[in-house]
Amino acid sequence: MEKIKKMWMDFFQSERNDDNWWSRKKALWEKRDAEIVQTKGNGEVFQKLRYDHETVCKYLLHTSFLIKQGNNFHMEELVVPYQFRMVDGEMVEHKQIARDFSSDEIQPLDIEEMNEADTERFSYDRHAAVQYAERWWNSYNPEYRVFDVDCTNYVSQCLRAGGAPMRGAPVRDRGWWYSGDNWSFSWAVAHSLRWYLSGSTKGLKGREVESPEELLPGDIICYDFQGDGRWDHNTIVVSKDAYGMPLVNAHTDNSRHRYWSYEDSTAYTPNIEYKFFRIGE
Repeated sequence: MEKIKKMWMDFFQSERNDDNWWSRKKALWEKRDAEIVQTKGNGEVFQKLRYDHETVCKYLLHTSFLIKQGNNFHMEELVVPYQFRMVDGEMVEHKQIARDFSSDEIQPLDIEEMNEADTERFSYDRHAAVQYAERWWNSYNPEYRVFDVDCTNYVSQCLRAGGAPMRGAPVRDRGWWYSGDNWSFSWAVAHSLRWYLSGSTKGLKGREVESPEELLPGDIICYDFQGDGRWDHNTIVVSKDAYGMPLVNAHTDNSRHRYWSYEDSTAYTPNIEYKFFRIGE
């Protein structure tokens, strides 16, 4: 065990010197006049496969970053899956397990239904939505199904905790809802929720704004990593940094108080597009 721990520490130190998530994260905060003053990491194995002469091990690396920005401090947390092989006592092919956001299939929405007259409003409890986001950022509420790509399911749960009314069941391309072993496309598919927020005229809806500075805790950011019109990811704003920019929570990969732009993500590309939604307005 100590040998494996030492090999992992050597790998982690080498990660800091390469063009990878560590250097991207460091550069991202430096652009924000901030620095990472402390880093802590802990690995938790979730799968181990043994063969004749090798072992394949997969684990979750939970890393905490203490960020200093001016006189302000905040803690960012990130959980990323890794894997390595042990062959004759040597660690080989130690790498991050890439997430495939494309597995979140684009699904149709009933646009005519979304454009019905506004007959229902709700008072959005931002505090309750953020409380839920903080409670479940790195775990899973047993009242809901866990998806392989879980970001939109998690964001929908946060919106529901904030009082967003469900409607449209049991038609999957209508409304926004979750019921036992069934749910709407807009509940669990990133692309569908993005279009639902901009198209819905009653109940849960979003008002698109131009810049992230206009968002408040409880609001939603949508991401098109490739800039190809396919929306891949959603996050919920839970706080602001010292300059008033959003910090977000998300699933897939699980993260807390992450800087909104995702420039440190392996999914990031220079073509990334964002949509910023104020909820309940």
